[in-house]
Amino acid sequence: MSNPNLSEPKFGFNEYAERLNGRAAMIGFVLAIVIEAVTGQGVASWLGLL
Repeated sequence: MSNPNLSEPKFGFNEYAERLNGRAAMIGFVLAIVIEAVTGQGVASWLGLL
């Protein structure tokens, strides 16, 4: 039996982490716009910060 050739997990700044962070930021930005459009308030007002 041979062991599968698996790559070591990567930590820190790497291409996958940066791509995942970018996608999360895009989703968050779109959700902020949707919340503002639906409620008529900005996200800070919606969260009770203003």
